[in-house]
Amino acid sequence: MTDAHTVLIVDDNQTNRVLLARSLANAGYRTLEAANGAEALEVARTHRPSIILLDVQMPEMDGFEACAELK
Repeated sequence: MTDAHTVLIVDDNQTNRVLLARSLANAGYRTLEAANGAEALEVARTHRPSIILLDVQMPEMDGFEACAELK
């Protein structure tokens, strides 16, 4: 079951995550955050967000790898 209007923000840069989460929260969205691809997979499987904003360049598991796993 998908949470309505939930956005998962995935970025290794905490400042980017905080700024984006604040903007989305002000627009009425519920936000979830992950600092890397592996964490994003866990959060996505548990919470089933409506959409995922995924940084491409991250250490360990990059955005392309995470996207492939999510598919």
